[in-house]
Amino acid sequence: MSSITKDPASLGALPAQHQRTMRGSLGVTAIVFMVVAAAAPLTVVGGAAPLGMLLGNGVGFPALYAVSAVVLLLFSVGLAAMTRHLPRPGAFFTFVGHGLGRPAGAGAATLALLTYTTIQVSVHGYIGYLLGVTVTGLGGPDVPWYLWSLAVVALVGVLGYRHIDLSSKVLGVLLVAEVGIVLVLVAAIVFRGGADGLSLTPFEPSQVVSGSPGVGLMFAIAAFIGFEATAVFRDEAKDPERTIPRATYAAVIGIGVFYTLASWGLVMAWGPDGVLAEAAKDPGSLILTTAARYIGSAGTAVLNVLLLTSMFACVLSFHNVITRYQHAMANAALLPGRLGLVHRKHASPHTSSVVQTVTAAVLMVLFAVLGLDPVLQVFSWFAGVATLGVAVLMAATSLAVVVYFRRNGADRRVWNTIVAPVLGFVGLIASAVLIWANFPTLVGDVDGAGNTVFGVVSVVLTGLVVVVPAVGVVQAVLLRRRRRDRYEQMLDRLAAES
Repeated sequence: MSSITKDPASLGALPAQHQRTMRGSLGVTAIVFMVVAAAAPLTVVGGAAPLGMLLGNGVGFPALYAVSAVVLLLFSVGLAAMTRHLPRPGAFFTFVGHGLGRPAGAGAATLALLTYTTIQVSVHGYIGYLLGVTVTGLGGPDVPWYLWSLAVVALVGVLGYRHIDLSSKVLGVLLVAEVGIVLVLVAAIVFRGGADGLSLTPFEPSQVVSGSPGVGLMFAIAAFIGFEATAVFRDEAKDPERTIPRATYAAVIGIGVFYTLASWGLVMAWGPDGVLAEAAKDPGSLILTTAARYIGSAGTAVLNVLLLTSMFACVLSFHNVITRYQHAMANAALLPGRLGLVHRKHASPHTSSVVQTVTAAVLMVLFAVLGLDPVLQVFSWFAGVATLGVAVLMAATSLAVVVYFRRNGADRRVWNTIVAPVLGFVGLIASAVLIWANFPTLVGDVDGAGNTVFGVVSVVLTGLVVVVPAVGVVQAVLLRRRRRDRYEQMLDRLAAES
């Protein structure tokens, strides 16, 4: 029996027969598929990479994927150490809570929900737009983007409600396909020698620091969002003490190598002297024009379809991550207890899944009522919030690792518990500052003219990254005053077993 069911009053007297623990046999490969799919490789290569070149440091942008991977790999070392010593799901807020205290953990929990929700709804907006354009281009009806988005929300909700093995299989097939088509494109570029021959120009120091490397780093780090969620699937992992660390390292290294190689391929396809001019024509279609040039119309059609499935895989994966965050938070008394229920047949957090589906649908309707552009506003603005939020969360987690192990001495490995987390913390704080400073560019002030509207949007959206975690901190403080017993058990209740 779980410690939760021993105290039903604190959870709204839930029926004893309800299961609150998830079980599964996900291996390293399945978990890597889940989190790498969330990173949406083809979406990043087709959308973020051209913008990183155009608005960031130009030809040197591919190197920033490698830089980001190194910083996040340092972060992962501390994350893996905490995972071994804290055998509970919950990732960020679990680790921050044990390292920096329960109020800080509650703040991290609410910020994590904001981060993952905003990145999911941003892609929901984008995929609605692309579906509309694709169907119209094929002679179909001209349907508003938000109706397509709502249809995707519903489909994701159905898959998220069922057993996670189904989601992991769907994500696995889509991920292999999208990675495969990009590798085929890169191979074609290499085989033909690119536009001006193959070179390592993108990795020359003078190119890496050219233009606006801070903006480029912002796009690069955004591309990794989701990899850190490996710990959220702990309850459903096979041999989690080995599976979770291995999946985390594999995800970071795999994403970093893939993005670096793919973006290098884009530069070689048009040449260091021509890629920026080509990207400036339409950054969103750079990968399609590149495909048309190197693998023909058939390859371009396949890539266009896989771009849509890439975004679908992204929103499905983030749906699974968010529902498990809500499930863990419910078991920690930070959300209503019913969100912690697990379906008897599907072994999924079904109530949490339904709530997340409704949340996404309501936000899509709200964006439609406000008349927001699905790409320039929904996608750009809310992906920006997620990028800043995840950098702050990972920095806080790195600090929590150091404090936790220095305090209790459970792991005395200097590299794993001090050196790597500190280096990761420094890199992530620097990244967060750069993201904050360049946020107006991310939300639309591309020309840097200081437009008042963009300024207000920037203040409001970046303010969410401060206000939302503050709400979590206040929630924990009030819980400590009113229900000390629930406050003391906040972190312990993340474990479903006593």
